[in-house]
Amino acid sequence: MTDQAVDPFEAFEQAMAQGVRDPYPEWAEMRRQSPVHELDLREEYGLGEDFDMELPRAFHVLSYDGVTQVLRDPETFSSSYYADTMGMVMGHSILEMDEPEHHHYRGLIQQAFTRKALDRWRDELVRPMVTEIVDDMASRGQADLVRELTFPFPVRVIAGMLGLPAEDLPQFHRWAVELISVGFDLEVGMAASQKLRDYFASVLAPRRAQPQDDLISVLAHAELDGVTLDDEQIFAFLRLLLPAGAETTYRSSSNLLFGLLTNPDQLAALQADRSLLPQAIEEGIRWEPPLTGIARWSTRDVEVDGVPVAAQSVIQVNMGSANRDEKRWERAEQFDIFRPPLQHVSFALGPHTCLGMHLARMETTVAMETILDRLPNLRLDPTAEDIHIHGRAFRAPQSLPVLC
Repeated sequence: MTDQAVDPFEAFEQAMAQGVRDPYPEWAEMRRQSPVHELDLREEYGLGEDFDMELPRAFHVLSYDGVTQVLRDPETFSSSYYADTMGMVMGHSILEMDEPEHHHYRGLIQQAFTRKALDRWRDELVRPMVTEIVDDMASRGQADLVRELTFPFPVRVIAGMLGLPAEDLPQFHRWAVELISVGFDLEVGMAASQKLRDYFASVLAPRRAQPQDDLISVLAHAELDGVTLDDEQIFAFLRLLLPAGAETTYRSSSNLLFGLLTNPDQLAALQADRSLLPQAIEEGIRWEPPLTGIARWSTRDVEVDGVPVAAQSVIQVNMGSANRDEKRWERAEQFDIFRPPLQHVSFALGPHTCLGMHLARMETTVAMETILDRLPNLRLDPTAEDIHIHGRAFRAPQSLPVLC
């Protein structure tokens, strides 16, 4: 996998899909039996009889009430679970921090994501980039929306926000995908982590001396209550920004387009009434979140949605299942941009609500506005076979062949 001839996107897709096309019926049946299930981690991870390390207890939370309870109670359900997993590849980042450290560190980072910055990125970076891609599609009359638009553009946006030169983009994207491949190839993931650290170090030093109009410069000079970010804290956040800001946006925008293209009446309604776009985006994120689950660590014995959960246990928080809880949504398994709006959990909740959710919504809004404006006859290619969303933890269609 370290060979440049290997496509990291294909390697990641093959590993993460795990042959799973649709996990939702299984989760729905589990949810009907109980909102929380105890898991056998040995079985979950496919560990053999010769694995003799003691594993903690683990619980799988599937209901909306259970998931929101966990996410809103960071004292009982700690994010420190990630310190020994993602921490070793990302560095010490907000992903694994609890309060009060998390609150202070997040306050520093948020200075890079102001409304003014979002508006500038939208007008100067995102819209011109998406327009160029979509206009090329229109000139040809056919395209693959995933390979040509939704997969490449979010990481190009991140690179633009960071002020990276265009010629570095192909290698930057490769490292980004290899970084989150750590779950199935530790060596590749750790190597990408180090390469990204070295690359960011070469960019950060000059920004500390001479700040420019980019996100790295803001982080380099951010200050809150007399505290600033050191180099390693910035490197950790920049590593985290790649999967959090690029990978999930690519998947969520792909899933929304799949929902609309497979429900052409809803796509036509959106074409006729652009005021439906915000609720269409939220429905896409509810119906098919790009990342279906996250994890926490229980700090005490507690009941989750009425089910006893032991202290010192891994808590698997299934946001995908929660978003289709039949107790909260009617016809929850259906994509429907007209349904009454209700809070979903795809961006999490509580202190760890996704820092980049406004960026993700902005990018998806610009992409959809451009598509609706420039591709009025957009439709799935009728010759394409078996186009579908797949995966268990990460979900998206592998391709979206369209005529336009």
